[in-house]
Amino acid sequence: RYRGLTLVLTFLCYTSYHLSRKPISIVKSQLHPNCSSLGPNPHNDTNSSTWCSWAPFDGDNYKELFGALDNAFLVAYAIGMFISGIFGERLPLRYYLSGGMVLSGLFTALFGLGYFWNIHVLWYFIIMQICNGLVQTTGWPAVVACVGNWFGKGKRGLIMGIWNSHTSVGNILGSLIAGVWVSSAWGLSFVVPGIIIAAVGIICFFFLVEYPEDVGCSPPLHHDAGGVTSNEKDPEAVTSNEGPLSISGQSSMDRSEKANEPAEEPEAISFLGALRIPGVVEFSLCLLFAKLVSYTFLYWLPLYIVNVAHFSAKEAGDLSTLFDVGGILGGIFAGLVSDYTGGRATTCCVMLVVAAPVLFLYNHVGQNGIGTSIAMLIVCGALVNGPYALITTAVSADL
Repeated sequence: RYRGLTLVLTFLCYTSYHLSRKPISIVKSQLHPNCSSLGPNPHNDTNSSTWCSWAPFDGDNYKELFGALDNAFLVAYAIGMFISGIFGERLPLRYYLSGGMVLSGLFTALFGLGYFWNIHVLWYFIIMQICNGLVQTTGWPAVVACVGNWFGKGKRGLIMGIWNSHTSVGNILGSLIAGVWVSSAWGLSFVVPGIIIAAVGIICFFFLVEYPEDVGCSPPLHHDAGGVTSNEKDPEAVTSNEGPLSISGQSSMDRSEKANEPAEEPEAISFLGALRIPGVVEFSLCLLFAKLVSYTFLYWLPLYIVNVAHFSAKEAGDLSTLFDVGGILGGIFAGLVSDYTGGRATTCCVMLVVAAPVLFLYNHVGQNGIGTSIAMLIVCGALVNGPYALITTAVSADL
């Protein structure tokens, strides 16, 4: 029961993280739309080609400004991940995660409030992106650590492949929610996701259980240096014969007292110590390039569809969700294959090698028709996000 609750809560938590990241990609096309398609300029000023754009994104350098917004978030996110892992291992996960979600909701909403406050200063939006990037780093280390506390190593690729679909589900929901208001009041495309992630953070604070021992459950099976623990075959057996009512001897009572005590915090590992773990550097480089493609699609795919296929902002946002649909299928497929073959590295390698020519193919034929575009987006999403999901879940926990 508690394991299921932990999976659901952490799934919802990280879904809301990605839900709050996605609106910027949907709103970009509305910050600098094709004003000529909207008719004559009602203001009758000289700058007729950009009268409907939102300053400061109404100039010819709007693509560079959009890139600055993305870089502000991603650089802050990258720097924050180094700090986040350190704090995440030393602070209670429940407080750390819920606090980060409430702050993320605040900065996401503040970005959208720039629409209602009629703010046209670039630095305001960049500062909001930087702050949001920093607090968003509280999510991943906390949810992975929490799930790792409850689940062992058996068949974890499939379980985590399904669980890791929270990334794609969040992107899909974020696109759909942002698309509702993108053409009418784009500020709500940020305010509503901000409220959602803050609300989920409050729910997490009240209901998330960090360790099995905190509620009297037995810990999951883990591998130690000499092999496997005695509870690997039946992890629930420890509770039945070593419970709090056992009085068969001093050793049983000692074990009972330990079971009722709060879980001891594991010793934190240093950054250099983590680099010395076999496979960390290799999988990190693999994840680097998978994330490069995934985040390019995350932030630029809707705008690309608007400019190339000439769809509306809402239609482009809806179509871009197919990349994440493919990501869900690819994550489950990669986890399933890696479980039954035992080759997580081989699975990642094959999928990423195949992804390279498929991405080139999408660029050349992906916009030839709606059917071709749908098929190519799903396939690209599966091949890119499949290894991404596997590395960030099952591989990370194995290492």
